[in-house]
Amino acid sequence: MADPTPVIDDLRAESEELDRLAAESGPEQWALPTPAPGWTLAHQIAHLAWTDRSALLAVTDADAFQSLIEKALTAPDSFVDQGAEDGARLPPAELLAQWRAGRDALDRALRTAPPGARFPWYGPPMSAASMATARLMETWAHGLDIADALGVVRPPTDRLRHVARLGVRTRDFAHTVHGLTPPADEFRVELTAPSGALWAHGPEGAPQRVTGPALDFCLLVTQRAHRADLALTAVGPDADRWLDIAQAFAGPPGTGRPPKGAPA
Repeated sequence: MADPTPVIDDLRAESEELDRLAAESGPEQWALPTPAPGWTLAHQIAHLAWTDRSALLAVTDADAFQSLIEKALTAPDSFVDQGAEDGARLPPAELLAQWRAGRDALDRALRTAPPGARFPWYGPPMSAASMATARLMETWAHGLDIADALGVVRPPTDRLRHVARLGVRTRDFAHTVHGLTPPADEFRVELTAPSGALWAHGPEGAPQRVTGPALDFCLLVTQRAHRADLALTAVGPDADRWLDIAQAFAGPPGTGRPPKGAPA
C-alpha cells in the first residue's frame, strides 16, 4: 500500500507555487485569455477550486458526490465549463480565498483518510494517493495555462514524476476513450527528469518504448503541447500511436493544442 504523504506534500507545494503567481496578478490580469478557448485566468482558478470541492466530497461524503455525478449526467457537455464560468464571475480575492479553503480542506481529508480506502470519482474509484496525483496533474497543467497568459515561464521540478507516472498508467484508458483496443504488452518508458535523473517505467527489455524529457512527456499527456513540438521518440507502431492519443485526464478525448506556427 503506497504512502500518500509524498504526493500530498508535492500537491501542496505545486498549489502554493501557483497561488503565489495568481495572488501577484492584478484584477485586469485575471481577465486575460489563456490557451484554453474561452477561459481566462479566473476560469482556470475557478476550475481548480471546483474540482477540489468535488474531490473533497468524494473523500468525505460519497452520497453527496453521487448527487454531483447525477447532476453531471444531465449536462455532460457543459457541467465542468459551467462550474468554471460560475466561479470566474467572483471577484479575484474571493475566488482565490475559495480555492485556498477548498484545497486546504482536501489536503486534511487526504492525509487523514483510512489506509487502503478508495473513493468514487468520474472514472474508476481512487485511493488517496491517486486522488492527490490527479489533483497535482490538473494543478500543474492549468498552472501552465495561467503562466502562458501572464507570459511567465515556470521552471519544471521533479514533482513531475507524479504526472509522468499517471501518464504511463493511463495508456490503456487513452486507447479506450478513442474506441481502440489497448496494446497487449507493456511499453518501456524512459524519461529524463528536470533534475537529470532517469525515470523508467515498464519492462527493461520491452521492444516498444518511448524516450525523451519528462517535461515533454507531461506536456503531451496533459495535452498542453502538440507532439510535433516535443522531443519524444517512439519505437514500435503501438508506442507511436499512443503518442498521438495520450491523455492523463478523465473524460472524453481531448482536442489538444495545435502545433506551433499552425494557423489560428
